[in-house]
Amino acid sequence: MTTPPTGRPGRIRPRRLRQSPAVRRLLAETRVHPAELVLPVFVREGLAEPRPIPSMPGVVQHTRDSLRKAVAEAAGAGLGGVMLFAVPEHRDAVGSAATDPDGILNLAIADAVAEAGDALVVQADLCLDEFTDHGHCGVLDARGRVDNDATLVRYADMALAQAEAGAHLVGLSGMMDGQTGVVRDALDAAGHHDTLVLAYAAKYASAFYGPFRDAVESALEGDRRTYQMDPANRREAAREVLLDVGEGADVVMVKPALAYLDVLADVAASSPVPVSAYQVSGEYAMIEAAAAQGWIDRKRAVVESVLSIRRAGADHVLTYFALELAGWLAEEIR
Repeated sequence: MTTPPTGRPGRIRPRRLRQSPAVRRLLAETRVHPAELVLPVFVREGLAEPRPIPSMPGVVQHTRDSLRKAVAEAAGAGLGGVMLFAVPEHRDAVGSAATDPDGILNLAIADAVAEAGDALVVQADLCLDEFTDHGHCGVLDARGRVDNDATLVRYADMALAQAEAGAHLVGLSGMMDGQTGVVRDALDAAGHHDTLVLAYAAKYASAFYGPFRDAVESALEGDRRTYQMDPANRREAAREVLLDVGEGADVVMVKPALAYLDVLADVAASSPVPVSAYQVSGEYAMIEAAAAQGWIDRKRAVVESVLSIRRAGADHVLTYFALELAGWLAEEIR
């Protein structure tokens, strides 16, 4: 007769908590719900039909018509929101199309709001990089550097254009110092007191944005390391979050998500406002590429990746998998 090991294993067996799907479901510490998912969506001016993005399999640049269909599908799936990004036909040094009421992003906002009503939070990217001919997130000074304060003027005008188009939430992704306070003041002065401000408080200068830049046909030369955060820094994120909350942010974001789960956990533990996280294009593309080679189980990898972001503390997740994941979750509930 084999002598059992010490430690009284008959009484302390953690495996009892994992013995069946029903037990695991009952005792799961973290869950994902469709309402906690936000779908990033691209719309391009001048398209006759949706255009696939080669580096992001399954993701397209939408026409205005196909955008409305995507928004309706997102609402039907019970998603929490959509985040709109736009690609204009013409760009200039100051990103004029971003503040044109008839610019593609502002038209897309109005289309999405008309389609979704109150079923979704219609969110709009508030940054100039898609609209400038140099690809930076702000206007440049005479030496070719991003001019922080001149950019804030453009951001305020952009926020007003988006709010007037009907955006429920504006997503400040440019990482300019003082952007949250300037935008909040501009919105309030114009009577847009209910427009939410999402501050990309901890946005890192990451290599994982590559496919996104294909999606928006970025004209960027060089990099954004003078205004996006250094990937080496963790404590600095807390300072950025405090500044944005102090300036009136309703929600703060950590971006990217998967490579910065430590930062996300820190922010979630200390933030007095809801915390968002963005599973960015490179994170999406890596899963798709590995799955296409048969190296990982695609569905399990998608679910696990988003679950990990929620487990780290995100209240909601921007992910290109949002619609598909919502469908899987609905099947589980049925």
